[in-house]
Amino acid sequence: MKISCSKDALVNGLQSVQSIVSAKGALPILLNVLIETEDDAILLSTTDLEIGIKSRVEAKIKKKGGTTLPAKRLFGIVRDFPGDVIDIEVTENNIATIASKKDNFRIMGLSKEDFPKIPVFKDSSVIKVKKNSIKELIKKTSYAASQDETRYTLNGIFITVKDGYMTMVATDGRRLALASTMTSDDSENKDGVIIPSRAVNEIMRILSGDGDIKIKLSENQIMFEFDNIVFVSKLIEGRFPDYEQVIPKKSKQQVKISRDEILSVIKRAALITSDKSKSVKLTFAKGVLLVESNAADVGEYKGEIPLNYKEEEVKMAFNPDFLIDVLKNMENDEIIFEFNDSLNPGVVKSGNNFIYVLMPMRVS
Repeated sequence: MKISCSKDALVNGLQSVQSIVSAKGALPILLNVLIETEDDAILLSTTDLEIGIKSRVEAKIKKKGGTTLPAKRLFGIVRDFPGDVIDIEVTENNIATIASKKDNFRIMGLSKEDFPKIPVFKDSSVIKVKKNSIKELIKKTSYAASQDETRYTLNGIFITVKDGYMTMVATDGRRLALASTMTSDDSENKDGVIIPSRAVNEIMRILSGDGDIKIKLSENQIMFEFDNIVFVSKLIEGRFPDYEQVIPKKSKQQVKISRDEILSVIKRAALITSDKSKSVKLTFAKGVLLVESNAADVGEYKGEIPLNYKEEEVKMAFNPDFLIDVLKNMENDEIIFEFNDSLNPGVVKSGNNFIYVLMPMRVS
């Protein structure tokens, strides 16, 4: 194999794929990036057997072929290589030479025949969504996914497509975030699937710019295709909870609150909490929202926000981190907070396509 390509293009391509390569791969070949030639480009592929990424980089192909090279080492070499053009030549025994007039690297590779194949989705129907919309859905939901590995069906985001809308839901059992966006007119309805949080975070990392993203599903895998990248992940097997049962059907009270104001006050209140006393009390009183926190070994905090509220006083307590998570990931200047009493969940809404349900803590 002998190729020549832009240094910047190769750096970007390697940067897209090398993050899933572990420092200690289960197999030596998993530490490598697969490099294959096309007519006018090279394909860069990495996988950890759970996630696979392919990136297409335009190149001048002087001799066709393929090999695998240590991904992180190759990225470091290319990133710091002098000049604007990279020339790579690989021998039949997978020794790669990366050279310029002043520098010459030789690195050992492994045969491409041993590299695990990344699945191809040939006959699957396509779901089309705007890239910015996918990023917004992930931003608004991913923080609510569980980190408890024993609750594996909650370790990701549940995705459904129905009647022209894609919905993402995440929950850890104490809170639930739901967001939805429109898909293209020809997108078919799809039953719910659970995408692992790690895969979701990778998608968020490499998504940029405008345009569409194409999504395909198989029985146990999902594929995202955009720009020059193909991203494939295994799905989490199991049944996601019936999240619609968690969302309150009605709320007695509904108040509008400045997002920036309540976020600032909750952040200050969170400073006066401890592991033993991790709660912030909200008191909805006539004309004002009182925010309080106290911890025996720390101190106490009291703050207030003017509020257009005229009903009976209601006190609720929440984990401040759970409130901060949702508020900092919203963009609207104003939120709607709905509630019934101190024992039932609070609900944060923004626009028509976002709902956040938060279980209360015991009011002390």
